[in-house]
Amino acid sequence: MKKRAKTMADIAELANVSKPTVSRALSNSPLVNEATREHVLSVAAEHGYAVNRNAQKLRHKRTNTIAVSMDFRSHRENHISDPFMFDLLAGVSEALGDRNQDLLLCAPNHNDSVAFRQILNERGADGFIILGQGHRENMLKEFAATGAPLVVWGAAAEDANYCVVGSDNFLGGQLAGRYFLEQGRRHFLFVGDTSFREFHMRREGLHSVATEADPDLSIDDIDLHGFSYDAAYDAANRYLDVIENRPDAVFTYSDTAAMAFISAFREAGISVPGDVSVVGYNDIPAAQYFSPPITTIRQDTHQAGRVLAAKLMRVIDGDEPRSALIRTELIARDT
Repeated sequence: MKKRAKTMADIAELANVSKPTVSRALSNSPLVNEATREHVLSVAAEHGYAVNRNAQKLRHKRTNTIAVSMDFRSHRENHISDPFMFDLLAGVSEALGDRNQDLLLCAPNHNDSVAFRQILNERGADGFIILGQGHRENMLKEFAATGAPLVVWGAAAEDANYCVVGSDNFLGGQLAGRYFLEQGRRHFLFVGDTSFREFHMRREGLHSVATEADPDLSIDDIDLHGFSYDAAYDAANRYLDVIENRPDAVFTYSDTAAMAFISAFREAGISVPGDVSVVGYNDIPAAQYFSPPITTIRQDTHQAGRVLAAKLMRVIDGDEPRSALIRTELIARDT
């Protein structure tokens, strides 16, 4: 004879608590203290009881699912090769898991306000975390104007009608510039596509430090259209083929690009940091193990994930949280 599955009422009786207490403990409610929660969870696990999440979702009128959209369109053929985006996705996933939220990763073709709205209308998700504005700012404004709950990783514009979380990109550029000046550098090179708001602000921060130190201090630019190692490596070699007055300091939009430029310099007989100082951005795990270890601007992906998740939960609850900056700091290593 098949054994009857335990119900919530059974778990309440076995744990010697009320049925509402079991429900709150299983949903991680702050109304239940830690000792009681652990006791209820232990009894439930011992007797093989599992929460019916579909029924729970119907009762709460929420899906407990958050849609996450990455900026696929900024990457050629939808290839995202920069590890930072996956570190950021991991930080978001961990933060959502801590809140008992499922994560729905949107497909590359689900990348406009109509597709996003359909996900909401079909109750596929309660809200959106957008990882990377790219060139989607107008679309995101249009989507936010419908009242859709969303939070965006990027750089806030003055007219943004949605909550943005990101590093202090202007400060990041200033930190790189001050580091170069401390190393005695006088000819800067910025590498990055400044049509992206985040990269533009980094370049502006670098420029502000340079002009304050010396109005005649030189800053060159490589407007790099591509986020892969190969794109940066090719751009570095093209630059070295034509440049006459070589820079002595390079600030790249990412650590991946920094690695590519260091490799190209090494092959051309240019020493880093002897001849050229290099600062990357993001502080991906590989940056500290590269040879030489890369000086970089750190963006804490774990903090970013926590802030993005917390802000979105407030939006879903009807609040209007302000945009926020996460900790931004220079990590000085060997470049």
